[in-house]
Amino acid sequence: MLHRITASLPSLPPAEQRVARLVLSDARAFSRLPVRELARRAQVSKPTVVRFCRSMGYDGLADFKLKLVGSVSEGVPFVHRSVDADDKTGDVLVKVVDNAAAAFLQYRNAASTTAIKRAADAIAASWKTGRRIEFYGVGNSGIVAQDAQHKFFRLGVTSIAASDGHMQVMSATLLGAQDCAVIISNSGRTRDLMDAADIARKNGATTIAITASGSALARSCQIHLAADHPESYDQYSPMVSRLLHLLIIDVLATCVALRIGSRLQPTLQQMKENLRAKRYT
Repeated sequence: MLHRITASLPSLPPAEQRVARLVLSDARAFSRLPVRELARRAQVSKPTVVRFCRSMGYDGLADFKLKLVGSVSEGVPFVHRSVDADDKTGDVLVKVVDNAAAAFLQYRNAASTTAIKRAADAIAASWKTGRRIEFYGVGNSGIVAQDAQHKFFRLGVTSIAASDGHMQVMSATLLGAQDCAVIISNSGRTRDLMDAADIARKNGATTIAITASGSALARSCQIHLAADHPESYDQYSPMVSRLLHLLIIDVLATCVALRIGSRLQPTLQQMKENLRAKRYT
């Protein structure tokens, strides 16, 4: 988008060129400023700012800003875009998707491949030796724990998912050396999850935390997969943290699948054929 604006500069009227240069000088600032301030900085009228946006093929300033932030967010780690009460459906669609995409890009750029490798190695080692693999989470994280159990079961890796605090503590008590507990939490402060992680670690199990950096849970577990997303509790805020946790589980499951190797393929094929026969006959 910015390349297109640059290429269009010579063909634009002088006043619209000043608006274009304002965009190119700081695209993110342009997307945040009201039309009055944009016009003042470019030393043009407010209608000129709108005309520039339409010259570039957009419906107006609002449409141009949405597309601009979406374009810029593809190359930057994180752009937080709040949903407003007066947003139209198209605005909501763009903002929710862009928030998720930006969170994924932030994780991709900041993730520790060493930590991911250690976590995948620990899970694969527990599977190979027939030891227990358990996923703990509460609320939205409990849904992620259940999804993790499903993904790993599909690989032939038997695991347990617990979203109840009492079950987590009891289950962690049964863990021992070479077992693996994956604890999922956005805040890293949930008391039940902290207790389960402490018990599992004291019993000799490997504990893996998928949670925010610097949290109590991150410090208490042996392996930390940082899932940093500034979740808002505003009623219009999309729940991006759960999507981020699901993404991390996908990365772990894929890494473990690679460690299992080619012998996994016949099992997956047979599973698919059995499910198809059950559904359609």
